[in-house]
Amino acid sequence: MGLLGMVYQGKKQLPSPPTPSETSETGSPEDSPEVSSRFKLRDGRYLAYRERGVPKDKAKFKIIIVHGLGSSKEMNFLAPQELIDELGIYFLLFDRAGYGESDADPKHSVKSEAFDIQELADHLQIGSKFYVIGVSMGSYSIWSCLKYIPDRLAGVSFVVPVVNYWWRSLPDRVIKDDYRKKLVRWSMWFANHAPGLLHWWVNQKWLPSTSVLERNPVFFNDRDIDVLKTISGFPMLTQDKLRERSVFDTLRRDFMLAFGKWEFDPLDLRNPYPQNESNVHIWQGLEDKVVPVQLQRFVSGKLPWIRYHEVPNGGHLIVHYDGICEAILRSLLLGEEQVSFRPNTAKIIP
Repeated sequence: MGLLGMVYQGKKQLPSPPTPSETSETGSPEDSPEVSSRFKLRDGRYLAYRERGVPKDKAKFKIIIVHGLGSSKEMNFLAPQELIDELGIYFLLFDRAGYGESDADPKHSVKSEAFDIQELADHLQIGSKFYVIGVSMGSYSIWSCLKYIPDRLAGVSFVVPVVNYWWRSLPDRVIKDDYRKKLVRWSMWFANHAPGLLHWWVNQKWLPSTSVLERNPVFFNDRDIDVLKTISGFPMLTQDKLRERSVFDTLRRDFMLAFGKWEFDPLDLRNPYPQNESNVHIWQGLEDKVVPVQLQRFVSGKLPWIRYHEVPNGGHLIVHYDGICEAILRSLLLGEEQVSFRPNTAKIIP
């Protein structure tokens, strides 16, 4: 079940290239200069990255976007080109360790994610402070940044972030009836103790295809399913790619890091902006079937300095909904808040 989850999460990350008529709405390469390259980290690994938006020397806002499970620096964050130009936004995307064109990290940890981001920012000289946005599984990299390099962060947005069921501060009353916890526990056991068996299992021809998963209401709400009809899949998550042990191991290790034992509990973190100089945001779909809304409400209740936004009728793929990326950017960069994204129910206060 964990590997099936990998498939459907990855499907959301990479929209098909926009047509000329779409470029004004998507911030496409035709409108935004972009460069894709690699550089050598201090430990000898290579990290691949991609630059988009306005040139960094002309940018007012510099944002690093962190991709989720099974995705890459090629993910498309659907920001309107007019907004990119108006605000002067520079985007920096990169392949996390082991993904795409980036080398695997034999010492990969939650902590190392933050320092990869910091080293990337310093290499490209984007300034002493920068914004970060983490999507889905990419959220654990952002929690790491809040823990280890908070002084480098100009502002933070989580988009449908995963929640680790084994954070110390998560009370049993919040998660005891969540069937996903059992699925994650079994997936973690197989990933840790029987990776060869798991690799064999996910390559069996009798497993459901990704097209079946796309129609499965267990994973997606109606709006998510509509999104999946309009975007292409991600080649890394086809059965042909999963047969490659290196691809399988990257996904397995990423999953194990996200749901394994962390060096810290995010719910113990302090407000990085005590003088209200900026904010941390969480964006959540009310009908998300991957990460239940109750968990996000608890997290934002435990950390009251987080600004919590809830998308009505939203599932796990809200980053692909019309207008959501613009709303994320306006709240992060300008402090604007739309009434329609205020939660209708009070947070679950610990």
